Amino acid sequence: MSTYLTRTPSSAGNRRTFTFSTWVKLSNIGASSRALVNAGADSGSNDNLYFKSNGTLAFMFATEGSGNLVTNRIFRDPNSWYHIVVAVDTTQSTASNRVKIYVNGTQETSFSTETYPSQNYDTAFNNTVNQSFGARSYSATQYFGGYLTSTVLVDGTAYTPSNFGETDSTTGEWKPKATPSGVTYGTNGVLLKFENSGNLGLDSSGNSNNYTVNGAGTNAQTTDTPENNFAIMNPLDVGNNVSNTAFSLGSLKLVKSGTTSNNGDQIVSSLGFASGKWYWEIKGVSNPDNMFWTVFNDVLGGQAPYHNNYAYSFYGDGTGSASQIYESQEGNQKGYGIDNATCFSNNDIIQMAFDCDNYRLYIGRNGQWTDDNAASGGTITSGSAFNQSTPTGYYQISTAAAQAGFYRFAVVIAGSSVAHTTEVNFGNPTFSITSGNSDANGYGNFEYAVPSGFYALCTKNINQYG
Repeated sequence: MSTYLTRTPSSAGNRRTFTFSTWVKLSNIGASSRALVNAGADSGSNDNLYFKSNGTLAFMFATEGSGNLVTNRIFRDPNSWYHIVVAVDTTQSTASNRVKIYVNGTQETSFSTETYPSQNYDTAFNNTVNQSFGARSYSATQYFGGYLTSTVLVDGTAYTPSNFGETDSTTGEWKPKATPSGVTYGTNGVLLKFENSGNLGLDSSGNSNNYTVNGAGTNAQTTDTPENNFAIMNPLDVGNNVSNTAFSLGSLKLVKSGTTSNNGDQIVSSLGFASGKWYWEIKGVSNPDNMFWTVFNDVLGGQAPYHNNYAYSFYGDGTGSASQIYESQEGNQKGYGIDNATCFSNNDIIQMAFDCDNYRLYIGRNGQWTDDNAASGGTITSGSAFNQSTPTGYYQISTAAAQAGFYRFAVVIAGSSVAHTTEVNFGNPTFSITSGNSDANGYGNFEYAVPSGFYALCTKNINQYG
């Protein structure tokens, strides 16, 4: 997504000593030069912290041309949040003390390229030139394309990660502090919490150094946070022939080009479950026919939904034919018809609810659920159209062997050369939500009501129910 924030200070601050801190969730894996923070007026005078295409983290001081740090460590996990801190103090006599990079509270010390700016080097940060988060400052390119939260730029002090994060006493995980502690922001310092959807660039530091939001759509804000991580569609966990599928909007929007034909290849959710009751939504933005929305057993069947896995799929034919629920177990396939012509059209929202305790799959469309609870023998079931406001009809997974295991969701592309666009909402939507429904724990943001007893697929719920 090409959303980014910019500000040009009216007066210069401390260009030699500053701290940048942010929490990031990666997307656009493999894209080049994904900028986190950048300052400068042109290509020859900008300083830039960014992820390279190979997943390494780089800090380039372009004005001088000699400062350049590139980590050996590769960052490619699209489902986890990383805490990135860069503390700069070019007044230090020891070169390695002039720039310190920390990830999740630990200092990075292994670099493939390790050259430091000269002593007393004046960076472009806190200068009266364009400062940006999420893109190159002077050209609006090199978009970060992921999530940012709790983003801080300090003018005049080099801090350590402990000012911004702490270890959770229960989980042992590194997590954000509600508000940075012991921080003096300085003249051009800023704290962006992204809490106000109407003003994502609002400065909470007390300085009123508000940033301007550029390129933002209606979906620039997400419910996904480091404290409660929602599932995504994992770009690193895909079939063999999905190279023509582009991931965007935090890896929740899938755009498959029509240049080649995929045959039963899948894109798999990052989180799954072995118990509990779970709910999510899928928006078939364009050409939703020939797509399978699948729950599959990741233990018994591996990763080949639809064809030869323990997989249970909803297939909606957008051409006017009846839709189907498919069962695939040990290579045997059955299709159960849902008597509903013109199953769905572009931009319809499909609802899926999976009861992992009773092994029931519920299917809905645009707020109405199918009443099909008697599918058997692969025959068309009458009276099973989408006509209920509550999910009472279901597909029963009856094979005992298939009930033990670990389940995940998959989008399966089934042998079509037509372009498709799909957006998945596990509670952190990329498409516009008009109703705003959460689960009983208050998690998630869904278009339609979450069925009673079902929950959004996020880490807090999984820890409790999954």
